[in-house]
Amino acid sequence: MRHARQLSSDSNQKPKRPQAKMRRRRRRAPEIPDPSGSGRPVVLQVLPSLASGGVERGTIEVAKALRAAGGTAIVASAGGPMVKQLRRAGVKHVTLPLKSKNPITIWQNIQRLVALIEKHNVDIVHARSRAPAWSAYKAAQQTGVHFLTTFHAEYGHASALKRAYNAVMAKGDLVIAVSDYIAGHVANTYEINPHRLRTIPRGVDTSAFHPDRVGSKRVKTLVQDWSVASDMPVIVLPGRVSRIKGHHVLIDAIARLGREDLTVLMVGDAEDKQSYARELNKQIERLGLSWTIRLVGATNDMPAVYSLADIVVCPSLVPEGFGRTVAEAMAMGKPVIVTDLGAPPELVAHGETGWVVPANDPDALADAISRTLALPDHLLREMGQRGIATIQNRYTKDHMCNATLSLYDELLVAMLYDSDV
Repeated sequence: MRHARQLSSDSNQKPKRPQAKMRRRRRRAPEIPDPSGSGRPVVLQVLPSLASGGVERGTIEVAKALRAAGGTAIVASAGGPMVKQLRRAGVKHVTLPLKSKNPITIWQNIQRLVALIEKHNVDIVHARSRAPAWSAYKAAQQTGVHFLTTFHAEYGHASALKRAYNAVMAKGDLVIAVSDYIAGHVANTYEINPHRLRTIPRGVDTSAFHPDRVGSKRVKTLVQDWSVASDMPVIVLPGRVSRIKGHHVLIDAIARLGREDLTVLMVGDAEDKQSYARELNKQIERLGLSWTIRLVGATNDMPAVYSLADIVVCPSLVPEGFGRTVAEAMAMGKPVIVTDLGAPPELVAHGETGWVVPANDPDALADAISRTLALPDHLLREMGQRGIATIQNRYTKDHMCNATLSLYDELLVAMLYDSDV
């Protein structure tokens, strides 16, 4: 890793692990990595499972980046379909019952993680979710390794019990927030030392999400599969079918527009929310919009979905920790309409790369859609290009991975020189 390698020529002394408070064991000091990469730091990421989602994707991307940089990446979870992505990349996965919130299982996971840390000489434990974070935190204390956390969302914190449960995510030697919004929430709710809090936005894989990366054949496949008319503007709402995502608000907004020359595609999984999906279909039918709005389910080709869209709408009713679909749509050069909650307004510059509207306001949403559809093509292209530039400048996968590896370096250097971060 960069910082540690630079130090290899400046010191011939054998480094020592700091003797931190509340840590009962003393671990051997790591060797300073040589320029060719000696496999350090060894980083263990823990999360509930690897089924699907942005947290899971970010875990895999960081693990791959660490391995490519010469470090050693290990991921522990309850498993899932995405494990095969780690294996293909040569990253070790260890299956543990980390998805469980049972206090007994959480307690038993402490010793399971202690054994894993000691077996692989782990330097840093990186926790990405609350239940496994409690096990990881205690295991890190017992073994004397660094503990790092990532706050991915604004967890419910209305009660003292909830805040106590969430507080483990603020106990990291360093704490990553995935947006400025989340950083502010963490600072205000958990009174964390600002020196320990770092903002690293989630990143878009621009090798996949870029207009030049999507061929016309992929878009035509979706057009045929979903019977999309070629002579109508297409509005896309990406994301799982859930009330908090505001699907019903978009339906009301489309009804207010009173236009028949639109196609609205709601793209996302509805398996866990079948009752809400049925409610949406009834709303669509009641408003006479069956030929305009369709729930088309999930797809594995979201870049092609964004290519098909003229406008992307993300009408969330709750604060989003980051806004992955917003960033992906912008990376594809599409104007995006978001609500004024959470982190998406950090991404979308109102009137420049899209529009920010009040949440749960179908009239405001209808007005933003109408305003966007009325823009001439050259202004829409300019809006899209500004969106691409925004993502390229700060919100790429490479930015996220490089910033995370720099924090690993920072912790490793502190370890080598017996100092706090």
